[in-house]
Amino acid sequence: MPKRYGQACPVAKSLELVGDRWTLLLVRDMLAGPRRFQDLQQGLPGIPPNILSHRLKLMEEHALVTRRFYSDHPPRAEYALSDKGRELGVVVGALAAWGSRYVHRQTALVHAACGHPVEIKYFCRRCAGRVAGATIELRRRPGGRGGSTRRARSAGPARGAPAARRAPRG
Repeated sequence: MPKRYGQACPVAKSLELVGDRWTLLLVRDMLAGPRRFQDLQQGLPGIPPNILSHRLKLMEEHALVTRRFYSDHPPRAEYALSDKGRELGVVVGALAAWGSRYVHRQTALVHAACGHPVEIKYFCRRCAGRVAGATIELRRRPGGRGGSTRRARSAGPARGAPAARRAPRG
């Protein structure tokens, strides 16, 4: 059963959808292409088959993956990320970058073509430039309820910003 946070916040709402144990690891494994059930199970040692089946069903219900049967007898399927699911690659990449910097230091997120480290940064299409994390805010879209504004957590620490501004709720 997915956890409910009861907050009108895109971070909380996203976690309600993809925050269950194993879900983002399934996304990680399917970023390389379609996977069969047994391939996913082998790639995630310790995941019980019933949990894997349940996660895949939820991901399919929320249009994160598509299922294609490749055998009728017995029924066998492969799973592929939808466009919506592939966009989670940015989230997985951000977690990989953070994790290699602070938790699993023996790895690095690198450009496959040249082997050099890469970074995840904010970019404004309108201004056509990089944006400092400390200048990012989470705002309701026009027509949304309320007028709250929250600071988004930056990709790195904001220099000189008080801790309360850098650690938003939601």
